[in-house]
This record gives sequence, C-alpha cells and structure tokens, in this order.
Amino acid sequence: MRKFLVVLDDTRECLNAMRYAALRAAHTGAGVQILAIIRPEEYQHWIGIADLMRTEARERIEAHFEVFAKWMRDKQGVSPELVIREGDPATEILAQVKSDPQVGILVLGAGTDKSGPGPLVTSMSRNSGTLPVPITIVPGDMSKERLEAIT
Repeated sequence: MRKFLVVLDDTRECLNAMRYAALRAAHTGAGVQILAIIRPEEYQHWIGIADLMRTEARERIEAHFEVFAKWMRDKQGVSPELVIREGDPATEILAQVKSDPQVGILVLGAGTDKSGPGPLVTSMSRNSGTLPVPITIVPGDMSKERLEAIT
C-alpha cells in the first residue's frame, strides 16, 4: 500500500500537512506514516539525564501523535503509523523514505511568516531533485474547507 509520509513537529503548518495527508489517503486508499524526529541537541547538554530526556521526548511525541491519529481514524477512516527517529530532520526524512519502499509521497507544511516556508521545506526543496519520492508542500494558511476541496 502506498503511504503518505508526513512530519510531526510543533509548527502550526504541521496541522495542514496532517489534514492533507489524511484526506488524500482516505480518498485514494493509501496509508499515512507520521514521522517525528528528536533532534540530538534537545538532550545533548544534559549527558547525565539524556535517557530520561529522550524518554520524555518520546512520550510527548506519542501523545501528540495520538491526537492526530484519533482524528484520522474517526473522521477519515485512516489508521496512521508512527515512526520516531533521532537526528537531523532532513537526514532522517531521507533515511525513512529510503527504508520504507511503500512511502510514495512526502507531505510538508509551509510556514506563513515573512522568513520563508521554514527550514525543513527549504532544505527538502533544495534536495528535491535527488529524492526518491515527490514532495507535496501544503500552505500553512490554507483553510480546512479549501484543503477538503482539493483533496
């Protein structure tokens, strides 16, 4: 089964990327894989408690994931899977795409502030010519109604 890979993070635009991935998956019979990435610098400075901080980060991710997963299951009939990786986001996204041949499309949300679409969209766009899958970039300020209309 083809999967939409969407990145879970704390950005506002993540919500539209999740919606888009779920709606497209529901309409096309595909799956959704949600990738959360723990950056090493989140706990690097606290060597003595690194394991505790890593565990807490995973717990936050799982709680955040469950909110999206419940909505996807209840409203779209899609049961997403969660993948948690540690490292640089762009590197880990590429590694996940390469490790799962069912991933067919990477879905990213674009930021809406004046500084640009965000570091992840910028980084992945620069490497888009060498990615093994297409990227869908969802505008962060697109309305829910518009998203539903285009999916």
